[in-house]
Amino acid sequence: MKKGILPIVLYFMVFSVHAEQVFNLTSKDQQTVLTVEVGEEISWSVKKYGQNVIKKAVIGLEIENQKLGWNSKLKDYHENEMEETLAPVVPLKQSKVNNSYKSLELKFEDRFSIQFRVYNEGVAYRFLTQIPNEINVHAERMDLTFPEGSHSFFPQEEGMYSHYEREYFKMDIDEIENGAFCSLPVMFGKEEEFKVLFSEADLYDYPNLFLKKGEGQAFQAIFPKVVLETQPKPSEEDRSVNITKEANYIAATQGERSFPWRFFMIDKEDKAFLENDMVFKLSRPLKLEKTDWIKPGKVAWDWYNANNIFGVDFESGLNTVTYKYYIDFAAQYGLEYVILDEGWTKSTTEITEFNPEMDVHEIIAYGKEKGVGIILWCLWVPLDADLENILQTYSDWGAKGIKVDFMQRADQYMVNSYTKIAREAGKRNLLVDYHGAFKPSGLRRAYPNVVSYEGVKGSENHKWGKLVTPEHNLTLPFIRMAVGPMDYTPGAMSNAQKENFTPRFERPMSQGTRAHQAAMYVLYESPLQMLCDSPSAYLKDSQTVEVIAQIPTVWDETIALDGKVGEMAQMVRRNGENWYLGAMTNWDARDLNFDFSFLPEGTYELTLLRDGKNAHRYAEDYVVEKMEVGPDSQLEVHLAPGGGCVGILKKK
Repeated sequence: MKKGILPIVLYFMVFSVHAEQVFNLTSKDQQTVLTVEVGEEISWSVKKYGQNVIKKAVIGLEIENQKLGWNSKLKDYHENEMEETLAPVVPLKQSKVNNSYKSLELKFEDRFSIQFRVYNEGVAYRFLTQIPNEINVHAERMDLTFPEGSHSFFPQEEGMYSHYEREYFKMDIDEIENGAFCSLPVMFGKEEEFKVLFSEADLYDYPNLFLKKGEGQAFQAIFPKVVLETQPKPSEEDRSVNITKEANYIAATQGERSFPWRFFMIDKEDKAFLENDMVFKLSRPLKLEKTDWIKPGKVAWDWYNANNIFGVDFESGLNTVTYKYYIDFAAQYGLEYVILDEGWTKSTTEITEFNPEMDVHEIIAYGKEKGVGIILWCLWVPLDADLENILQTYSDWGAKGIKVDFMQRADQYMVNSYTKIAREAGKRNLLVDYHGAFKPSGLRRAYPNVVSYEGVKGSENHKWGKLVTPEHNLTLPFIRMAVGPMDYTPGAMSNAQKENFTPRFERPMSQGTRAHQAAMYVLYESPLQMLCDSPSAYLKDSQTVEVIAQIPTVWDETIALDGKVGEMAQMVRRNGENWYLGAMTNWDARDLNFDFSFLPEGTYELTLLRDGKNAHRYAEDYVVEKMEVGPDSQLEVHLAPGGGCVGILKKK
């Protein structure tokens, strides 16, 4: 810990003298320099590799009649360094996370402080207040300016009431219309120079931040207001509301608290964003007393494939016998779970009563016999109305988790609801998968039973549109996935090249090759990973499921080999002694080299699923090969347009 005399730089102006205090904080690798200036306003900027990456950020907090950060007087400061190893209960990227940073805390006379951290991989800041009793936060200021010529992958929103499933449109900042706004995460950059990914962490009792375009290269933070009244939306009463009355403030909260971290991942290599774990590092520690019951795994899922079971002697649908078939399939391939999605309840509002064609007690008991857990889908609106009773009922039945859908909001009440659901589900040994959800913001560190989030334009969109392209699929890992797990739901068995694709609701197909889909099981992070297609389709072409069923959903180590946003990604991951490789490409065919120098000494058997010779014409063409490799081996792999490959390396 260091304290010192405040470094003061005097700026002389006509008729007055303003004292401005300047602090520089440099990352441990000496590549990133954060400069904080305190004067009439509080601002900061960042240089990395000797160049400006964040030109200027002006920050402040408006609390009732106080403006914290406007002419605030600094009374003290502290600098510190941290070097520690964190161990996630559910390891998404690494089983040991190195939390290494330098920090600066500025303490002001107005009973608030600001903490800054500088990591090798980025910077972060947050406000803390020491005000007695409750406060109303009217606004949080963040005026953010990037260097001239910067671009953005901009997930533009039409409103703050949203599923937060966006496309990431790449455009120059100058091309973004003033007043347009986006949800987080969002990426900025300059070609071949740097990229900056902005999001938030440790989000509790406070609304989500959105980013609105201002003049020139500038953006401003905006927030949803506190919701005071809602009314059910006609024709969607079970799942959607109209917000009819809002407060004039964004949060009513305790006056002694820390506020969410605002963090910026920064690097010039796109592949670095595949390994970054800043959200976890910046979030609060474990809150659950027991975690040994939390079991990640793969899931046989029904909704995408519309229960299109074939080759059986029963009529498939929302009935008990169909879900026993799902359980048999899951047990055969070692899948840990089956989800009962929409349709298992008497109605979407009566969520503790069964569809008369489905005996959920019998289904759960049958799954238990086969070693397969059952996860139950439900809507947020009826769940929120009777949360503890409903969760206790599901737990008493023997369900292993819930999939909560159609939250669609990001205000303070909804953020608090996420926390409450996580806490109450954790008390009852229930996993949680959030759909219709905003992005992950660190909740999973405190409540590791929160195993996945949607908040992503995933494979279900194949049912009704053409937006989920290989280019989109190669944008997600660098932006959306950089902030936490994403329930994209891979595994489509009907695959098509661009010219052959058509949206089909009941029998959907994916854009890109079969190997492209299989590669997602290594490249895409979700401790609760879906197999979206029909068990009958997997059984008909068992080579695919035999490979993907062997791929874990949690990882001890992640190494990004190469990557370019929207173009390609290539990585390897380790679980125990086994290694797994994956690569995907956009609509451009490419040849990739795998250098196996990451392997420890020894010989490994590689099982490789890759694009077949005719995958450029027939996207379902693939081959599965076996070969021996070691740390001195090299392997060239051809990826077809929209293609990919996935490999399993087991030590001999």
